[in-house]
Amino acid sequence: MRKVLAFGTLFISISIAAQTDERISTIDFVQVLNDNYEETLYYYQNNWNVLREWAIEENVIHSYEFFRTEYSEEQPFHFILMTTYSNKEQFDKREENFEVLIKRKGGNRLKNEIQPGEFRKIIFGQDGARHGFDLK
Repeated sequence: MRKVLAFGTLFISISIAAQTDERISTIDFVQVLNDNYEETLYYYQNNWNVLREWAIEENVIHSYEFFRTEYSEEQPFHFILMTTYSNKEQFDKREENFEVLIKRKGGNRLKNEIQPGEFRKIIFGQDGARHGFDLK
């Protein structure tokens, strides 16, 4: 899935989603380090996306979105990751549920031997429940 969008568009879609139900979303803004764009993309496509597909099948999340963005000084990130939980119970059990899925998967797949901390940095993560606003 390839989506390039402006930062403002993301928040318009979040505002619309906020009017619908009891859902809670988390958002991470990811910056690629050391020109490791392909490594980072591979990591998210073969780990983050796979786990979320399984999470939907297991009914432990409602949905997810993976956006590619144009890096700039104003928007110093390359990817936006959004996971939406159907309710507070799913949200509260997220760590436990993903731990089970990670074990089933057998760990992370890497394109090379470069570890995630070397090729990507989450520059801003927003969890509606922890940070005082609701991304329903």
